[in-house]
Amino acid sequence: MITASVPLFYIHLSFYTAPRMCYTAFQGCDEMNIDEQKTRFLSICRETIHREGLEELLDWLLKADFFTAPASTHYHGAYAGGLCEHSLDVYDYAQKLAFLSPTTLSEESLAIAALFHDVCKVNFYTTEYRNKKIDGVWQEIPFYTVDERYHFGGHGSKSVYQVQYFMKLTPEEAAAINCHMGFSDGDKGTVRDVSDAYEQYPLAWIIHVADEAATFLLER
Repeated sequence: MITASVPLFYIHLSFYTAPRMCYTAFQGCDEMNIDEQKTRFLSICRETIHREGLEELLDWLLKADFFTAPASTHYHGAYAGGLCEHSLDVYDYAQKLAFLSPTTLSEESLAIAALFHDVCKVNFYTTEYRNKKIDGVWQEIPFYTVDERYHFGGHGSKSVYQVQYFMKLTPEEAAAINCHMGFSDGDKGTVRDVSDAYEQYPLAWIIHVADEAATFLLER
């Protein structure tokens, strides 16, 4: 029985089954790499994050399409496994940038903000097909498209809400996830708000820069 206290994004899991590896036409991670990424992601989480609710959060990701979903429709990581790959890339870049912080950053907070910053994209994409003539022959070509199942009205803010349904975030972690898109995410209000968040919370700026680096330098 579904109660009113269960959010829509979680209810969708009751009838949503993560797709089998039907993305063979897409260039990107194969099944072996997806399994390796999943193993590394879960290992980092369980070794670094020691907080109530973590296992429930991971259970949701395992039941959903987090480990097989793309990171975008046709920009960075637009292939099966791209979302998990991108999350790990942001984590790796954030670790390299951590020395720039004027204060010592918590390894746990860095892992949480980096690895979960894009959970708003869970159950967000679907595969459709278009006809394309290749060598004179019409073929059905798969492509990704957005199929939002839980309309929240924001990007980073949606991730914050979804993580906090399972696991409490610190103010710094919440700001880092919420502001990871920088000035391009329309739900932030003014540019000054984001700038102030980066000034108050160095982790927020580091996650933003790590996200940009992973997107534009590594995954094009």
